[in-house]
Amino acid sequence: MTHEMTDKMPRRNFLRNSLGLLAAGQGAGFLTAAKPARAAASQTSAQPTNNPVSAKLFPGFRQMRIETSGASINAVVGGSGPPLLLLHGHPQTHVMWHKVAPRLAQRFSVVAADLRGYGDSSKPPDGPNHAGYSKRAMAQDFAEVMTHLGFDKFAVGGADRGARVTTRLALDYPARITKAAVLDNLPTFMMYRNLTKELVTTIHHWFFLIQPSPYPETMIANSLELYLARSFGRAPQGTFSDEAYAEYLRCFRNPATIHAACEDYRAGAAIDLENDEADWNKKITCPLLALWAEQGTVARFFGNVLEAWKEKALDVRGKSMHGGHHLAEELPDQVFAEFNSFFSA
Repeated sequence: MTHEMTDKMPRRNFLRNSLGLLAAGQGAGFLTAAKPARAAASQTSAQPTNNPVSAKLFPGFRQMRIETSGASINAVVGGSGPPLLLLHGHPQTHVMWHKVAPRLAQRFSVVAADLRGYGDSSKPPDGPNHAGYSKRAMAQDFAEVMTHLGFDKFAVGGADRGARVTTRLALDYPARITKAAVLDNLPTFMMYRNLTKELVTTIHHWFFLIQPSPYPETMIANSLELYLARSFGRAPQGTFSDEAYAEYLRCFRNPATIHAACEDYRAGAAIDLENDEADWNKKITCPLLALWAEQGTVARFFGNVLEAWKEKALDVRGKSMHGGHHLAEELPDQVFAEFNSFFSA
């Protein structure tokens, strides 16, 4: 792993000077990270929902909309056994787990949910410094969701943006997370700390989405199918089922979803970065499984991904997989096998 950027200038100054004004849009400074609120069962309620796509792709699962203190979370819940929360990436929804979750439900109580702002979950206000879409706020959503469902302790697996929420859950709720798994991901602060021209070129959408509203929102809305095609373009043909792709397109046709997705990335370059830097020396204490794409960005730019995660977690295991970024949909059999083994042990 290279550290040229941090060797040449102080880490805090580099991150603030490079990203603070760009992400905030109005030149707002970083805010002090708030302490994570703990879940309270009295703050949540739930209503059934009826999405025919979810019903088809998650047979036997209950569709639910759970009201938390900060958002209304859309989820499907199925199976029995130890609880396992599954969190999706961008620009997807809980549907990304449809090739894996039904099989996991044979052994686990599976909860697959839409992050706030995505899918059919609510789109809360942006908040100061984009705090409404911080990974800390998203982690609190799911701490409350799992409390509502009666799970005091639970395991969690996340991909892409969901992996960043998984990391924050493990850091903010260490007494509640039994095990965590991340797909093709590294911590936000680690990514920004090691920026190079080549890496920025590869993850250019990070820097497009954090531009001040309404620029990226307008561009995406005017070329939505092109944007999704670019997001998924490197995946092999057949990775995404017709039903799943249509669902991603349906949800992104909502201008509020596009704005919320941009806010997710704006938070990543603002309050998330500040929170991550503030507790960088705080380690993930639960067992962590890291799976990454052999052909993906993190492997290309960070080499030994397992060693990189050992900088942040105390108990890490994992492996590369012969596929691309969207592992749960491209290599569902392998992801299922790894999750089933790890979360069952």
